[in-house]
Amino acid sequence: MHISLVEAETLVAGVFEANGVLPDTARSVAHALVQAEAAGQYGHGLRRVPVYLGQARTGKVDGMARVSSLQPKPAVLTIDAALGYAYPALDLAVEKLPAIARAQGIALGLVHRSHHAGVMALTVERFAEQGLVAMMFANAPASMAAWGGKKRLYGTNPIAFATPVAGTDPLVIDLALSTVAAGKIMAAKQQGQQIPADWAFDSDGQPTTDPDKALKGLMAPSGGAKGAALALMVEVLAAGLTGSSFSYEASSFMAEDGPPPSVGQTLIVIDPMAGTAAAAERIAELAGELASEDGVRLPGRRGQNARQRAIAQGLEIDDAVIAAIKALA
Repeated sequence: MHISLVEAETLVAGVFEANGVLPDTARSVAHALVQAEAAGQYGHGLRRVPVYLGQARTGKVDGMARVSSLQPKPAVLTIDAALGYAYPALDLAVEKLPAIARAQGIALGLVHRSHHAGVMALTVERFAEQGLVAMMFANAPASMAAWGGKKRLYGTNPIAFATPVAGTDPLVIDLALSTVAAGKIMAAKQQGQQIPADWAFDSDGQPTTDPDKALKGLMAPSGGAKGAALALMVEVLAAGLTGSSFSYEASSFMAEDGPPPSVGQTLIVIDPMAGTAAAAERIAELAGELASEDGVRLPGRRGQNARQRAIAQGLEIDDAVIAAIKALA
């Protein structure tokens, strides 16, 4: 089905509202999911709608939650997602952290009692579009073992980074600390496709190409021991500093039953002019050097280009996905 971004957001927001989700929250979630779809991140896009709504129906996510914030120190903003969806909390961070960063040179945003953060590139890029450097860390339900272990301890625990570049679009980096994000395996399962053998292990610790076995087993850490060590770092930053559930304590983002995941997200937002007024121009020099070599694509450009095409041409969505969303109304 061909559909414009506005039509897609209206459809998704309406379905969430029909299921008792606050209108503002419904619009926030719909915008995030449609933007993820537009960026080509299908595992974090419209295929999430049935799961998200199922969790609202069972009470695993509070669709009536109202986000709140406190500023306990001049450069620190704490945000309570109130066991609702993460996107309204992230919207509040994007609204409030820039002023703090410009006043203090740096701002720390701590989100607790939260949920799936989606495509974090889309969050950090919103800061870069305002001339700020941003980093984001999020923990997720456990799917990886510590290096040398076989017990689920860490989540895929993504890291995202964005920086403004004078005269062009921001540079954006978004990566999971597993070899791939769990959303890609979920998308492969939904599409009836196999996965590469180096993406995950089954419950016996053996490499598997079966996405169903992978989702029941262990994700492979990116870079082996280094990826596992970085996942530990994210546990401290995203859960330890925010007072949220560690990955091994959090319930699944994909199952409708169980207690709220109550995970955390940490954002660090920096005013690049706090150190030198020429920061954006210097970063532009680096970006230019990268782009001058044949075969090198600047980080973030694929998603940015995909979203520009989607704005101009709309989205092509599988009929089955649209039908599943409409059935939820």
